[in-house]
Amino acid sequence: MKDRTKIEVYSWLKSIAFAFIISVLCRQFIFTPTTVFGESMSPAFQENDGLIVSKMSEIQRFDIIVFDAPDSKGEHYIKRVIGLPGDRMEMKNDVLYINGKALPEPYLIENKKENIFNKLTEDFSLQERTGVSKVPEGMLFVMGDNRLKSKDSRSFGYISYDSVIGEVKFRIYPLQEIGIPQ
Repeated sequence: MKDRTKIEVYSWLKSIAFAFIISVLCRQFIFTPTTVFGESMSPAFQENDGLIVSKMSEIQRFDIIVFDAPDSKGEHYIKRVIGLPGDRMEMKNDVLYINGKALPEPYLIENKKENIFNKLTEDFSLQERTGVSKVPEGMLFVMGDNRLKSKDSRSFGYISYDSVIGEVKFRIYPLQEIGIPQ
């Protein structure tokens, strides 16, 4: 009977160790949970929303990403990718222009409704903000959806691909909003 108990305990310990190793590997290389702090991505995300971030995504324009804060050690920011390497971009009269073409920003509709008397985003060009006319290779230009209350590339400049933790793929909290973010 004792040998059988030892075998059973050993089997359980192996299973627990295996599950722990798999979860550590997944968190390190495939996905990680994170929490939203601040209101820069409102209304898409609110303070304390729980999110799952994919570390394997290919970053594209308008993806929402989490990255190491360039101006604050140990912190992470969540923002929307606006400019990709090689892009020329500017804002005029609350309209985003990428490479001379006006692009819609449907994720700003709710914020624009609340701010009917003023522009949501001030006029600027990359040249004015950063001193260069195109987003450099290996860099991204990011902005928060709550443009009036977002600390983003307009203030701290470009972020490097190396600082990107991953793309937001799934909301896990609050429970009534669980699912794939829009």
